[in-house]
Amino acid sequence: MQLAHGIHLGYCTNIHRGETWEETFHGLDRYTLRVRERVRAADAPYGIGLRLSALAAGELAADRTKIDAFRRWLDTHGCYVFTINGFPYGKFHGTRVKEQVYAPDWTSRERLDYTIRLFDLLCEIAPPGFAGSVSTLPGSFKEFVTDDAAQGAAICENLRACSAHIETLRERTGRDLHLGLEPEPLGWFETTRETVAFFDRLTGDLGIDEAESIRQNIGVNYDTCHLAIEYEEPAEAIGRLRDAGVRVSKIHLSSALKLAPSQATRDRLRAFEDDVYLHQVVVREGDAVVRRFRDLPDALDWADENPPGDEWRVHFHVPIHAQPEAVFFRDTRDHISGLLDLLGRDPGWCGHFEMETYTWEVLPPELRSGDVVDQIVKEYEWCLGEFARVGLR
Repeated sequence: MQLAHGIHLGYCTNIHRGETWEETFHGLDRYTLRVRERVRAADAPYGIGLRLSALAAGELAADRTKIDAFRRWLDTHGCYVFTINGFPYGKFHGTRVKEQVYAPDWTSRERLDYTIRLFDLLCEIAPPGFAGSVSTLPGSFKEFVTDDAAQGAAICENLRACSAHIETLRERTGRDLHLGLEPEPLGWFETTRETVAFFDRLTGDLGIDEAESIRQNIGVNYDTCHLAIEYEEPAEAIGRLRDAGVRVSKIHLSSALKLAPSQATRDRLRAFEDDVYLHQVVVREGDAVVRRFRDLPDALDWADENPPGDEWRVHFHVPIHAQPEAVFFRDTRDHISGLLDLLGRDPGWCGHFEMETYTWEVLPPELRSGDVVDQIVKEYEWCLGEFARVGLR
């Protein structure tokens, strides 16, 4: 949906299962339309944050009739696509994803070709003249990078090639198109300091015009869950990115678990272990980050034998609208509120917002709000309340 100052808000459809185009469309028709009916104003266009796997994108791109049918469906139901989540390349539900969500990474031609295809499709299905964004992984996973010089050079080369394709589409269509690299815990770059250093590396040896073009076409998908897990504050994090000339392409509105790691809380935290996703943990003592763990079981096992620190933040996207089990946990919604405070005082530096709580299927049952549609509606209500609070509704 469209809010003040050119802001578009949607939810990411990666919460629904869908690897083929048929499965993806089924989720849109079954769930997204029900959400739309409950949250949009009468006759107002409804924005969709679309997730397309490599398989679904290939099927859609190969069949003009499917593209035309999808555009008719969007028009019939008053919907439009403004952003695509291109982080997960393959299967994303019901199987082990873990570190494979980063594969293929940006060292590979497969990742480049997939992302180019998403931009081509976005130009086909987004309304004429609309800006469009695609989000993607932060280059690679730290554990995948064993030769920083060689792999880093390959990542930069492929991203520059993607930027060149975006520039060609921009010139042909007149659209403002941009790719958002998404820092997250244990990504190749995960903090805003590492992100700024990466962009300096991406553009540092280029001429002024080429560097400016890349920074127009490629920016950051700022996930409020991820940066909160890194103990970053919105004003400092956004300020660092903007001061460095890094575009904020899109903002994921999402919330993480945080907790004081007592024995009772850690025991309850085991209910959040699952075999599908990585749940990285960042540990703080006092004001210092002292440990990072690739997954929740690693952190819990370590804490059985070691002082657990003062606070943990866990990469588990919890429903945005409610604090999970207050007796044990807190959440990081304050990061969302702080970021929107900044935007309310100085709007215009980001126009694409996407709620992303893809963990619906692995949430402890007591944390789910009715069915998935009920949960998404409640998340809209909370987020729209925050936009209204800062004068952006």
